[in-house]
Amino acid sequence: MTLPTIEFETCAEPEFVVIWLHGLGADGSDFVPVAKALQLPARFVFPHAPVRPVTLNGGYRMRAWYDIYSLDMNCAEDREGIFDSQRSIAELIAREERRGVVADHVFLAGFSQGGAIALHAGLRHPSKLAGLLALSTYLPLADTVRDEAHPANSRTPVFMAHGVEDDVIPISAGLASRNALVNLGHDVAWRQYGMAHSVCQDEIEDISGWMTGIISGIRDTETP
Repeated sequence: MTLPTIEFETCAEPEFVVIWLHGLGADGSDFVPVAKALQLPARFVFPHAPVRPVTLNGGYRMRAWYDIYSLDMNCAEDREGIFDSQRSIAELIAREERRGVVADHVFLAGFSQGGAIALHAGLRHPSKLAGLLALSTYLPLADTVRDEAHPANSRTPVFMAHGVEDDVIPISAGLASRNALVNLGHDVAWRQYGMAHSVCQDEIEDISGWMTGIISGIRDTETP
């Protein structure tokens, strides 16, 4: 079943799509204001994660892309839940293709747990994507990504950003994930800001510039 979504378009008949995944306990509305501030020519799609019990929070049911057992980055991961979310994101990409947007015009973006899924799903997607945007997050199932990543996205550009004062997902986890992606051959644009587990204006401006550059580059290659 396709996830419920919030959507808006910034231009008529958009050629580009940004699928943006929220963090743990939030919903699709969380990053609508940030997306509007980017001023990009695109359709923005904000899915709502399923409601599920989260072990970290005493089994309380909330919107989550997968279960989290602990804030310890070395703790076991919910592989089944992560792959369930990957399949849901693949269906959203397929829906955009049915609407006439080719996969390599689709960005996957996310914050915190949503950013983890954006990286996981994007690296394993069988069709080339435009780019992966991962904010205040980490690379899940890092030990298996080399074997599971799809060649179609082996050179897909990645933007990662993190707050140096993040007390939820430490910047060390973000840096380790950046390094793992670089070692796999990915072009990773890394930014860090003097903030906690959040988003700041400088970050929004950097995201806008990065995505605008990718869109311009794609258009240039498609111009006869």
